[in-house]
Amino acid sequence: MNLVRGRLIPYFDYRRDFFNEEEELIRIVREAGRRGAFILQDDLSQFESNLAEFTGARFAVGVGNATDGLFLTLRAAGIGAGDEVIFCTHTMVATAAAIHFTGALPVPVECGADHLIDPASVEAALTPRTRAILPTHLNGRTADMRALVRMARRHSLTIVEDAAQALGSRFCDQAAGTFGAGGAVSFYPAKVLGCLGDGGAVLTNDRNIFRRLSQLRNHGRDAEGLVASWGLNSRLDNIQAAILDRRLQRLPRAIDRRRAIAKLYSARLRDLHELTLPPGPEGDSDHFDVFQNYEIEAARRDRLRKFLETRGVGTLLPWGGKAVHQWKRLKLRVSLPFTESLFKRVLLLPMNAQLADNQVHKICDAIRRFYRA
Repeated sequence: MNLVRGRLIPYFDYRRDFFNEEEELIRIVREAGRRGAFILQDDLSQFESNLAEFTGARFAVGVGNATDGLFLTLRAAGIGAGDEVIFCTHTMVATAAAIHFTGALPVPVECGADHLIDPASVEAALTPRTRAILPTHLNGRTADMRALVRMARRHSLTIVEDAAQALGSRFCDQAAGTFGAGGAVSFYPAKVLGCLGDGGAVLTNDRNIFRRLSQLRNHGRDAEGLVASWGLNSRLDNIQAAILDRRLQRLPRAIDRRRAIAKLYSARLRDLHELTLPPGPEGDSDHFDVFQNYEIEAARRDRLRKFLETRGVGTLLPWGGKAVHQWKRLKLRVSLPFTESLFKRVLLLPMNAQLADNQVHKICDAIRRFYRA
């Protein structure tokens, strides 16, 4: 029995994630420590190279976290005071914060039925001050980049991608994070590829963006170590990079497992009219989804969540139960009816490569019992 904080099936078991690889993780730390290899060493360079190869990007730049990655990419692309950047508010507050701290204005728009940024809402929000679109690739699914890239080209806009939840996801056989000036991915421990703390990277195909990011993350220093500009300290540390490089080798298997779990959820729950499920793994030829999360829409959502808790099943409300524009102290002051209605129904079920089939069946049995009691 996997009991964490009174739950038989926790939303994510952080301790088990460590226990499963404890000896290997300790070995990686020991080897790096004995070499004194902690900051900007070969392990990071190797991981960046392997990550770029995995995604098909020309370059990958390790940074402290995905939020920093978004902020630094916006800065590297020249976004700043007086600019407007359009984003969808079904995202973590970090997406909007990255825009805010460049000095630009975050412009909130609706998500669509797929829970991703709605291209029609983006088009309606364009003004002469719009400089960039920042789509979030949510839950392991890439947004409709065909529509967004066309729009960006028509209006001479920059695209910066929040691919924090989408490493390995593809749209029309192109990796999330590789469509625009750059895309930030997250290595938070619960992500498809996670480390033992905070971590992130930026993918880019633009050599100038790559060079600028490499400076901005390291106090403005150039390749020779000379200060070439103002910069910050946001470097993915070497031990985390070594751990991530090892886990990257097993990432395809982890993604396959997540897709298998999604297929099982779909088979067990798709006949319940009270639920709206995400597309299944074979549901759309344009998309290859990695199922970072399994986000459903549920009738009587709050009652269902309490019922699942009594059955030992951990769930989450996305972003604490509110879209970014609903946090009043951020003063975004916009009405987004579709997104607001959606947030009364959305719920995240357990989704990670640690889940066994019998656990997924127990979750589904409990959901069916709730709706068919």
